[in-house]
Amino acid sequence: MDCIFCKIANGDIPSTTVYEDDDFRVIMDINPANLGHCLILPKTHAANIYDISEELTGKAFTLAKKIAKAVQKSTDCDGVNILQNNGEAAGQTVFHFHIHVIPRLKDDDVKMSFGSFKTDSESIAAIGEKIKNSL
Repeated sequence: MDCIFCKIANGDIPSTTVYEDDDFRVIMDINPANLGHCLILPKTHAANIYDISEELTGKAFTLAKKIAKAVQKSTDCDGVNILQNNGEAAGQTVFHFHIHVIPRLKDDDVKMSFGSFKTDSESIAAIGEKIKNSL
């Protein structure tokens, strides 16, 4: 497999590593949204959240909390985004499951917005029912 994140996670490509265990490597993003932006990479390949095991998903998000606390303490940021994208339409550019931990400052220029999509309460209820029935 020619996955760059597999190669980084398994130490074949050098990185600035801030944490490592048997399942994950956490690195500094080389194209950060803000100084202190970390990536949590599983050592086993899964393209996205649909492909990763339940066990590793749980471990990944537990690790995200630990990394977020360390990022906040180290950068003295005002907040932290924990972001995980699935599919090109959602902004995924490397198709190896990973989690971004991004320090945020009140006056930074990082752009993420929600709430611009307008709909009605009936449409929200209808899609909510479909999601509920798909579980």
